[in-house]
Amino acid sequence: MTRFLLLLSTAYMCATSALAMGPWKGNAASCGGDLACELGERSYHVMEPEDWDGVTPLPVLLHFHGWSRTGKHAQRSDRVGASAKRRGVLLVTPNGRGKSWNFWTAGTEDVPFADAVLADVNRRYPVDQKKVYVSGYSYGSAMAWRYVCQSGADVAALLAVAGSIDQTETCPQAPEEVRHVHGLADQVMDFPMGPGGDVTYPVALWRRAFGCDGAGAPQKDWQARSFLTFSRTSWSCAGRDVTLDLHPGGHFIPHGWIGRQLDELLGLTPSYP
Repeated sequence: MTRFLLLLSTAYMCATSALAMGPWKGNAASCGGDLACELGERSYHVMEPEDWDGVTPLPVLLHFHGWSRTGKHAQRSDRVGASAKRRGVLLVTPNGRGKSWNFWTAGTEDVPFADAVLADVNRRYPVDQKKVYVSGYSYGSAMAWRYVCQSGADVAALLAVAGSIDQTETCPQAPEEVRHVHGLADQVMDFPMGPGGDVTYPVALWRRAFGCDGAGAPQKDWQARSFLTFSRTSWSCAGRDVTLDLHPGGHFIPHGWIGRQLDELLGLTPSYP
């Protein structure tokens, strides 16, 4: 992510002068909704939040779609798009090649592509640099893990849903905070049970990276909807927080989970959706 910081100062100067003329987008080709933002031979989608005044810096949620989907699907989802839009968050959803992601190795082209997406977003919008969040679902969640592993030094939080990378890896970078949710009955991106039946293993990589020893602190169970209860365990170590939410279900984006994380991160009263 630091690779595009030099671009930001230039983008900021250009955008500031453009304010006198109106929108931040300046001379960039318009895009939004179903109209993709073109970026070389690739593209992404962007959705502005409700009632934005066109000037106030925006929190950003960079969300990687699941396998066989596109960025449009996430924006149309109540569990992703509506949750970001009603909370004042700019939703950015890149399109993966072949409707998928290459998260398997550190050398994937999808990390610099995501860097370029964020740089382009900064050219088009005033971004609150302290509130850049990265999320994803399934293969997209694994891609979100890969992204923050390789380029996450300026990411405020990882919000990962039902997908990750090999927990034995060592990451050169990391976000400020990690939040992960996984279903105990997931048989698509199988629940990564640890040695001896350790159910906290889905975040073992970050616990090790942050020096989070011990079993973690169990938190009060919570619900966004009455039919789905989450059990939460949290770790706080060396100024970094790790949160793991578990539910008894399978492979899906849980109702209200992304919205709840954004509420907590932005200091909002928890609400649904």
